[in-house]
Amino acid sequence: MPLRPCDSRGGAETFLHRSPAAVPLSGTVVFVILTALLPNQAWPFFLGAGGFLVAVAALARLPFVPLLKRVLWLEPFALSIAFLLLFQPGGLGLFFGRMAKSTLCLGAVVLFSQITSFTEVLKVFRRFRAMGLLVTTIALAHRYTFVLTEEMTRLRRARRCRTFARSRRSAWAGLSGVAAHLFIRSSERAERVYGAMRARGWKT
Repeated sequence: MPLRPCDSRGGAETFLHRSPAAVPLSGTVVFVILTALLPNQAWPFFLGAGGFLVAVAALARLPFVPLLKRVLWLEPFALSIAFLLLFQPGGLGLFFGRMAKSTLCLGAVVLFSQITSFTEVLKVFRRFRAMGLLVTTIALAHRYTFVLTEEMTRLRRARRCRTFARSRRSAWAGLSGVAAHLFIRSSERAERVYGAMRARGWKT
């Protein structure tokens, strides 16, 4: 799934996009906390919460299919956590309840990311006196996620251009080679960035 530029927003510009970042951020945090605290059998609330997210997406004029794809892209993380509940008494009901809550929370976060730019979120953190080192670390991690993704794309393209075997074994071998090269290049880039920051007065 291609990643978006740092400050792009989904859909047309609406009053939700123009609202202060603290408003959708607070709403998302409250929504996630309330959803996480509810029992796994609160299906009426889950249906209402899902309808609420759909209504917000419609008000923001966001396309539903890309939003759904992003949520499904994150679903394996929720599945890996909920899967352990299957081994408990009444595990099937707990599993579906936990999956519903996790999906709603992921949907709220994805929806928030499409409405509010990451730069505005960092401004909210600074406004509320968040630790400066933490904010800077989050900003750097966000920025270099895109850099590493582009680097991985170039490595995979170069590997495909130089590989003529089509077996599954060779594909896995090529993927492991890309991962190893990406790790090496990431470490080297991190060292260069750290040296450049120290040269410009950065203090650890």
